[in-house]
Amino acid sequence: MLTLLNLLSAVALLVWGTHIVRTGILRVYGSNLRRVISQNMSKRPLAFLAGIVVTAMVQSSNATAMLVTSFVGQGLMAMTPALAIMLGADVGTALMARVLTFDLSWLSPLLLFIGVIFFLSRKQTRLGQMGRVAIGLGLIILALQLIVQAATPITQAQGVKVLFASLTGDILLDALVGAMFAMISYSSLAAVLLTATLAGSDLISLPVAIGLVIGANIGSGLLAFLTTSMQNSAGRRVALGSLLYKLIGLLLMIPVLHPLVDWMDTLKLSPQELVIGFHLLYNTLRCVLMLPTVTPMARLCNFLLPERDSSNGQIRPRHLDPSALQTPSLALANAARETLRLGDIVESLLEAMLAALRGTQTALPQQVRAYTEDVDALYSAIKLYLAQMDREDLSAQDNRRWAEIIEISVNLKMASDLVERMLRKVQQQKTSQRREFSQVGLEELTGLQEQLLANLRLGLSVFLSADPQSAQLLLREKRRFRAQERRLAHAHVSRLQRKVVQSIETSSLHLELIADMKRLNSLFCSSAYVVLGGSDTGGLMLDSVPDEARQP
Repeated sequence: MLTLLNLLSAVALLVWGTHIVRTGILRVYGSNLRRVISQNMSKRPLAFLAGIVVTAMVQSSNATAMLVTSFVGQGLMAMTPALAIMLGADVGTALMARVLTFDLSWLSPLLLFIGVIFFLSRKQTRLGQMGRVAIGLGLIILALQLIVQAATPITQAQGVKVLFASLTGDILLDALVGAMFAMISYSSLAAVLLTATLAGSDLISLPVAIGLVIGANIGSGLLAFLTTSMQNSAGRRVALGSLLYKLIGLLLMIPVLHPLVDWMDTLKLSPQELVIGFHLLYNTLRCVLMLPTVTPMARLCNFLLPERDSSNGQIRPRHLDPSALQTPSLALANAARETLRLGDIVESLLEAMLAALRGTQTALPQQVRAYTEDVDALYSAIKLYLAQMDREDLSAQDNRRWAEIIEISVNLKMASDLVERMLRKVQQQKTSQRREFSQVGLEELTGLQEQLLANLRLGLSVFLSADPQSAQLLLREKRRFRAQERRLAHAHVSRLQRKVVQSIETSSLHLELIADMKRLNSLFCSSAYVVLGGSDTGGLMLDSVPDEARQP
């Protein structure tokens, strides 16, 4: 039992090391990898090579699959180059399996030592993240050694011999077991390396090992397909195409399995080298042969997975009718209506912020995450919808309205990001630091937040009605808010001078929130300048009136 536990823990360490390398590479070079993948690669060989390189860097074809399906789902990449990238990802996984079978025992302690030093000393820098990658690589090499050590006693267990003796070389049964290995370990790379270790220990025969390797590839395809089950149909088609290619590879191997095994037996290589060599040769030949068929496969996947009308829990645009793009005024009205929906979500975020300050609502992180995802979805939809309009054909008035909608939607997106950061600060103070605002300070912040909500609603009304008088009122409220913000900052400093303990503990956050609210107010009041023709003259005339003169 202890031996089996050691083996399972070694496999878990291998999976964890792979995860650390993948996340570290994505944090350092994630934007570059996304830019490489998201480019419109019309040439299939270029896309194929990109899949190999990206997968070799992130140590996981599943990570590449998630990136590619995300881009296809957002309409940033066509189906054909996406399938070519996925074929390259399979070759990249096989290459890394071959590299990791070399004798790198001396490299593991070196990588761990250097990685820990850089990660702990410079955690927030790029060099620190590369130290994290070095730790992951060291763990992978160490895990491979532990797998070999743990598998050796297993070969002596009679029950294990009987279990693997039941695998008689039936490629379909062996492929099923290999797929289960890959899904349990969440890595085809781990499943292939474990299969090579078992073959090297003479626990399984070469035909069984070949079947397990093919099944491990199918298991990675199933993992990718299941991972994309919550995406739209476009993203799921890519994972389906990759899975179908792996199933076709299994069918092609059935008639040539025994001749291939006879030929491999003549090679003067160890069983472990034969398994890894077969994995590399099989994936390379299969993917190169399948590369010219990506266009027919794309059509087949489109047929098998047509578009479905499901938002999977995410908000969808209601008013962005593509047929209205031929009528600019109607299309702009649709975009304006959708922008108001965007403003409603930002208003919900501000209300969540108010609840967080008052401490009247729990489970805020999940709710806020849902709001921000909705903002991202609507903002992207509005932006892409307006991008389809040819501005050269628009009248001067429609051009101004087009620019106004873009500006307001951008401001609302920026506001949602800012509110999310504010909420994180407040939650961190209450959960990890266990600090609370003073009663007076809390009343000041909530009052300012309520004023901010009122200005957002007024700003959306000005955006919709384009009424100059409302725009001037909005500018007056902007100045009122600015004056109130200054008074509250001075009041907080006065409490610090009186040495109010709660004010001292929360001073930094208090002043940061006030500054953030000031930036939010500027974003919400920007619609007034658009309505007044880019001039704030009216607002300045009102601003020249002293505050006392405006008191009721």
